[in-house]
Amino acid sequence: MIADPRLAVTLHAALEWLGLAAGACYYRSLRRRAGGGPLLEGGSFAVLAGCLFGAGLGNKAVFWLEMPQRWPAGGDLLSFFGGGQSMVGGLLGGLVGVELAKKLVGLRHSTGDFFVFPILLGLMIGRVGCFLAGLHDDTYGLPTGLPWGVDFGDGLRRHPAQLYEIGFAATLWLMLLRLRERCAAQPGLLFKLTLSAYLLWRLLIDGLKPVPYGYPLGLSGIQWLCALALAGYGPLTCRQWKRLP
Repeated sequence: MIADPRLAVTLHAALEWLGLAAGACYYRSLRRRAGGGPLLEGGSFAVLAGCLFGAGLGNKAVFWLEMPQRWPAGGDLLSFFGGGQSMVGGLLGGLVGVELAKKLVGLRHSTGDFFVFPILLGLMIGRVGCFLAGLHDDTYGLPTGLPWGVDFGDGLRRHPAQLYEIGFAATLWLMLLRLRERCAAQPGLLFKLTLSAYLLWRLLIDGLKPVPYGYPLGLSGIQWLCALALAGYGPLTCRQWKRLP
């Protein structure tokens, strides 16, 4: 872990951007191998723009939902976009952005499956940055007596929640690889499985993290958002799964 706050923030940001760049390159490669058209033409451009705009907005909105106490008294747009980030917000915001873009340009086919493995790749790289940032990032876990607890610099051995998430993403990757051919019969199902699994994961794993701002039942804002999103999105996933041969 890195003790210098400025170095920690810089390295964290660098790995987040590396994760985004690696995911984008992988997405482009997968589309090319599948015979997809150029990214900057027609409906493909609209989907990409909707994804980026929605993810960026959701990213920030859910961060502030999680930590409203950090919102300055005279909060403005600059403060809003200068805040932290949220993977859950990015995924849900990107989903909404893509669906709105598809409606605007009249696309009816599913586009989500190409995003699955690039998202997981970017997530794993980004969480390395979160782990190295230690206490300068808000993804560390609660104190634990387990032998693999990590001291991030405050003298307490904590759950390395960032490493747990990397392990989760790697496991999910392997499971989805085994399901990919079968799920091809239902376009969009692979993405639905990914998002539903991640929402459930965050609902559970965030119980091992400090709650920055308590909502009803002692849950964090992200946990409540995951629960509500699962309540609406989970049945859609199950319904499509049942249509598989």
